[in-house]
Amino acid sequence: MPDPPRPSWSPHPTILRVTAHAGCLLVVGAATWMVLTVLGQLALVLFPLVVAVFATRALSVPAGWLRDRGWPPAAAATTTMLGSLLVVAALVALIAPPLVDEFRDLGPTVEDGIEQVEDWIVEDSPFDVTREDVERAEDDLVERGREVLERSQDQVTRGVRLAVSGLAGLLLALILTFFLVKDGPRFVAWVDRTLPEDRREDVRIVARASWAALGGYLRGAALLGLLEAVVIGGAMWAVGAGLVVPVMILTFAAAFVPIVGATVAGAIAVLVTLAAGGLWPAVIVLVVAVAVQQLDNDLLAPWIYGKALELHPVTVLLSIAAGTALFGFAGTVLAVPVTATVVTSVAALREERQGAP
Repeated sequence: MPDPPRPSWSPHPTILRVTAHAGCLLVVGAATWMVLTVLGQLALVLFPLVVAVFATRALSVPAGWLRDRGWPPAAAATTTMLGSLLVVAALVALIAPPLVDEFRDLGPTVEDGIEQVEDWIVEDSPFDVTREDVERAEDDLVERGREVLERSQDQVTRGVRLAVSGLAGLLLALILTFFLVKDGPRFVAWVDRTLPEDRREDVRIVARASWAALGGYLRGAALLGLLEAVVIGGAMWAVGAGLVVPVMILTFAAAFVPIVGATVAGAIAVLVTLAAGGLWPAVIVLVVAVAVQQLDNDLLAPWIYGKALELHPVTVLLSIAAGTALFGFAGTVLAVPVTATVVTSVAALREERQGAP
């Protein structure tokens, strides 16, 4: 029986390899998209869980210190949780009332500042602008603001729903944190027993590396927050603004929320200075806040996180950008620790296997 005729043309082997790799990438991309979609649907559960893990990493140090001195796990967890909540409540009591009192006088100060700016634009600026042009621009801004408010009814309703969901998530995070601090070692031991014996050591290595990476992230955020608080607080003190200590505490706490937290803290510092000292001191604080935040975001944050987490600064920047694009605010907050956890765990596992006989 004669052989079947061979085709006169066949794809080049390179084309076949490229096609195979492209097909694999498509499958991996589709699977990744499905995973991200599922995670997005479970955000109301996953985000409190992640917050609880962060809080547990910070509270595990004092709770472990108490357990090492003979305290029962429940008593150590309860004392640690109550102590941390009391510290937070004391900080809020220290920050909130002075800020509210200062902002009561913000309206007249803002009006005076706007009038000063208008006088400078009309009388001293190099631009050919009349008082009527400035008033017309103000009327346009007011009209646009009114239109935005009229169209924002749905946004208000959505914001109320988001606030309710946030409160529920915060309550869930507190409950999870208590049980993780209390029963964390028991839970780890239970997971270890349920794993196959040939996988237990790998999981232990990954867990230790992830725990260390999360601690490095928290230390890096604390260092950045301390730096921003000192610089912005020093600028406020130099121009004679009040509430320096509350704003410094708020700036330190906001550093644990990358980009957004620093922006909000800087805006509050400018507003407090505006209310207490007027327009030009507020402009000085604004310049200092923008400068230190740009320095932190573009140079210090990648360098500090890179040192603490053994990540390259480019990896830090790209992870924040990707997390923000994929998951918004939650992605911005979690991008660096998640990336650090994955990279550090993979590196630790690879080193262990290479060093094994």
